Amino acid sequence: MPRFYLDEPLTPGQLVELPPEVAHHIHVVRLVPGDAVTVFNGTGGQYDAVLTEVGKKRATAELRAFDARDVELPYAITLAQGLPEGTKMDWIVEKAVELGVAGVQPLAARRCVVRLSAERAQKKLEHWRGIVVAASEQSGRNLLTAVAEPAEFRDWIGTPAAGPRLLLSPRGTSSLTQWARENGPQAVTLMIGPEGGFTDEEEDAAVRAGAVMVSMGPRVLRTETAALAAVALLGGVWGGM
Repeated sequence: MPRFYLDEPLTPGQLVELPPEVAHHIHVVRLVPGDAVTVFNGTGGQYDAVLTEVGKKRATAELRAFDARDVELPYAITLAQGLPEGTKMDWIVEKAVELGVAGVQPLAARRCVVRLSAERAQKKLEHWRGIVVAASEQSGRNLLTAVAEPAEFRDWIGTPAAGPRLLLSPRGTSSLTQWARENGPQAVTLMIGPEGGFTDEEEDAAVRAGAVMVSMGPRVLRTETAALAAVALLGGVWGGM
């Protein structure tokens, strides 16, 4: 059943006007009044709904029963990702949402090729949040992954964390799998460096701030591979995928 995100409070029986881009999509895929759809607002649960009007630029739907459906992981994973070049971050955000990540923290590290001005950072943030919405519609998630404003690594590493920070590095002497088995499901932050990884100085600063340095095995993974492999590995060990 088609799923659509609507950024407003929702209640059963409400007649809602869908965003123009959603109305256009509904028109393109030839949905008609009376067709069933699902509507959610990102705060949890979803609504069965029926289209009441469909035009090229406008569509409305009547909300029916509320469904408290939840497909979230039973533990919160935050992905602290060193900003990669090109469109790799778009791909990482999209797939992280599909895998159930609760939050994404873009990090400006020393080896990052990408340097964002305040204006560009805001535009990127809005773009990534749009990707979150689209990925949530596709994957069936009813809670939106939170994407934080890009932060400088040196500033972010000194801020409090909700749970352990796990720094993925070839210098790690224990594996992420081993750590996950020994410590059990809990809120964690996975720290992934940009192309070339974090510098030794950044890694040492992270460890001094309480991060645990772990490895992903003998092979060196690309930054976009490491991020998603780490999330999937935790899901495999702790369950919930």
